[in-house]
Amino acid sequence: MKLFIVVLAVVALVYADEWMPKNFAEINVIRQECFKDFPLSEEYIQKMKNFEYPDEEPVRQYLLCTVKKVGIFCEREGYLADRVAKQFKMDLDEAEAIAIAQGCVDKNVEGSSADVWAYRGHECVLASKIGDRVKAYFKKSGEDTKK
Repeated sequence: MKLFIVVLAVVALVYADEWMPKNFAEINVIRQECFKDFPLSEEYIQKMKNFEYPDEEPVRQYLLCTVKKVGIFCEREGYLADRVAKQFKMDLDEAEAIAIAQGCVDKNVEGSSADVWAYRGHECVLASKIGDRVKAYFKKSGEDTKK
């Protein structure tokens, strides 16, 4: 019986830690939850629609909320490169996506707050090939919904 409980506990831990990329609908729900928790001005919202993320506390807090809920950022470890790559690789080879994500990961040696740390990584990924693909995807999706 003890062995069964130990095996059950190990299985539960494995499944509890199993992370899967979020789909478009799941990300939209997360974004809406974070907007409720961290409301942004119309000015910030308009800038963010154009992929401009001001380095301001409200924007950083919103970003921190989203990356934590998507499961790609941990306040102890920072960005989880393998998850970032899986979530946003788009049409890139996974190895290339992981290399880009790892290049944006830092150990926060400055001791920055979690929101500053998350913002720094977000800006790095957004400025990369992954960011270019994500921007193109959302611009195309926006055009498709207008048709």
